[in-house]
Amino acid sequence: MRFLRNLWIILIVLFVLFPFYWMVITSLKGQAEAIQFPPTLFPKEITFEGYKLALSKLELGTSVLVTVGMIFFIVLGELITSILAAYALSWMNFKGREVLFSALLLLASVPMPVYILQLFVIVQRMGMVDTFAGLVIPWMANIYAIFLLRQAFKSIPKDLRDAVFVDGGNDLTFLLKVAIPIVKPVIITIAVFSAVYTWNGFLWPLLVVSEKKLRPIQLAVAYFAQGEVTNYPALMAASLLSSLPALIVFAIFQRQITEVYARGGMKD
Repeated sequence: MRFLRNLWIILIVLFVLFPFYWMVITSLKGQAEAIQFPPTLFPKEITFEGYKLALSKLELGTSVLVTVGMIFFIVLGELITSILAAYALSWMNFKGREVLFSALLLLASVPMPVYILQLFVIVQRMGMVDTFAGLVIPWMANIYAIFLLRQAFKSIPKDLRDAVFVDGGNDLTFLLKVAIPIVKPVIITIAVFSAVYTWNGFLWPLLVVSEKKLRPIQLAVAYFAQGEVTNYPALMAASLLSSLPALIVFAIFQRQITEVYARGGMKD
């Protein structure tokens, strides 16, 4: 029975990893071998021509710099707004608190395609089309992050907050010295997910940006794919270069992410 279970797990892992493996080996093939049928499971002759073409036409340095800048400001803004909002919704008593939180959850259930055009109109009227600010400002707050942090803050014993106030502290003291260190794994999880989501962002930059110097990595890859639509090694090389950093970041912080869900960070 254990053998069958292990065999089933191995088959699932191979099924999940095979597309990534195929992308890697195709990027190392020549154009003729990449389109031959039946396909080869390993390159007959390894070549890096696809990577050379991708690196020369992608302008990887500019697009990566734009993307990293987006990640920095979006993650920073999202953490600041989420931490402050979550603390207020979990520890401060004010009229309409639960109604406000319920309204936020209702807004979170609205899919992005429903409101993205209205958001574009707002950005356009504010004169932020084709600007770096237009890429980052609309995403510097996240309802899901507020929800996740609120649940984490509510799990902190009230006695800790009372002890801080007895010692002459205030809400800011409790937040900075007690609450944030306790929920650090949740904050790391939010930052990682936000960074990966921003790195893979495509639809919003496609709407807001037309200037080449402001294209983030995924948009640059999409424009590159239009010009090299039949060059499969170059396409796979560009796809690998654009996806590898996000995979590495996720792998590094996998333990913290698993810890958050193991502790039931999403439970009330």
